[in-house]
Amino acid sequence: QVQLVESGGGLVQAGGSLRVSCEASGRTFSYYAMGWFRQAPGKEREFVAAISGSGGYRKYADSVKGRFTISRDNAKNTVYLQMNSLKSEDTAVYYCASYRTAAIVGSVNVWGQGTQVTVSS
Repeated sequence: QVQLVESGGGLVQAGGSLRVSCEASGRTFSYYAMGWFRQAPGKEREFVAAISGSGGYRKYADSVKGRFTISRDNAKNTVYLQMNSLKSEDTAVYYCASYRTAAIVGSVNVWGQGTQVTVSS
């Protein structure tokens, strides 16, 4: 059974940095693209970033380009989201998710439980 477990969320001041991690188990990690999504209070869940199974292709939402970096370590079955220059509007629960293939296409089909990121202004 596939499991995704996020960690690393917390409280940070505006302008600061934070890295969240997501460790996967139960499948061959490198076979699947991974993504980060977030949901702020009262808003719908939105796409943040994604990375292909090999790590060679990355995709970002316009709102985080230049500030966030997604990466993965296939030997550790872990995907990371490095968040710099954080803004109050980045406050949300951050979820990692797995795509159905190694390419960033289609929808995700496995979700983690989420980790809270709060940016104070």
